[in-house]
Amino acid sequence: MATLARVFQEACRSRRRDRVQHACACLPSLTRSGELTATLKRRGPPSTSFHQISCRSQPPGRRVKSRSASTSSGPSRRAVTVTSDDGRYNWSELSTGEKAARGTQQTFNFLLVSLGLVGTITVAYFLYQELLAPSSSTIQFNAAVSRIKSSSECRALLGPSSQILAYGEPTSSKWARARPLAHSTEVDRNGTTHLRMHFNVEGRDSGVKGVVNVHMTRPKDGDRLEYQLLSLSVKGHETVYLENKAAERGIKGQAAKMFGVQWR
Repeated sequence: MATLARVFQEACRSRRRDRVQHACACLPSLTRSGELTATLKRRGPPSTSFHQISCRSQPPGRRVKSRSASTSSGPSRRAVTVTSDDGRYNWSELSTGEKAARGTQQTFNFLLVSLGLVGTITVAYFLYQELLAPSSSTIQFNAAVSRIKSSSECRALLGPSSQILAYGEPTSSKWARARPLAHSTEVDRNGTTHLRMHFNVEGRDSGVKGVVNVHMTRPKDGDRLEYQLLSLSVKGHETVYLENKAAERGIKGQAAKMFGVQWR
């Protein structure tokens, strides 16, 4: 009996030893799995992107449609308006409203350029008529002043030609060039153009002042103005006539008349 008891004890001890060895062999794998489980618990569940959530929440047909729309749509561009259109986009790329905006802008630009062109032509025309045209008052004023300075009778009253000043109507301005020139242009019923003008002259050294009267005409089919009257009037002296067609016509009429009969 003692022998059997000893054998039974030895068998129990051997079985217990085998269990301990098996437990030690499984301990590393259990430790690793425990660490992984603890790590996952600390990190929480895996995150899901907004795109995945939206795709999961949508039906399959809508998922495919949104995916194709996102791939087919190009980069967004700024809308074309009347004030922001710079011609960057072609006409075929514009919508109906954007085409209307571009058309409005182009129409406005065309009208603006046209008005500027008309204004430039108008200003150039008036400058030519006042300063450069042969019949302009400025050209005829300069020609009349030259005639006065070249006349010996006028120089005898006013002084040397280099000392003769010519200017328009007296004003409060101290600059003689700022004084307006009194002149008028009219066309009579026969189509004849009449230019009448008067201005002031003064001898710088002598201080003598006078008034020059000018009357010029141009026939309907004529191309230049002709003097009808060019005279210098100085106070206290007789009027000096450089041109006087009316007096010449009167003298010729008296010469052609004899014994009360007009001879032609």
